[in-house]
Amino acid sequence: MKDLTKQYKLAKKRALNFMKKGQINAYLKSLNEINKYEKLIYSFVVN
Repeated sequence: MKDLTKQYKLAKKRALNFMKKGQINAYLKSLNEINKYEKLIYSFVVN
């Protein structure tokens, strides 16, 4: 669980950096990665 939250936070930080730099494609890919980790964390908590 700690690994998932750590990866989630890193992906969120990367997404913010991409947004600030104006790199739209990389930003959208990071958002998809964030969404993936959110789903994994949610499924871990539910079970």
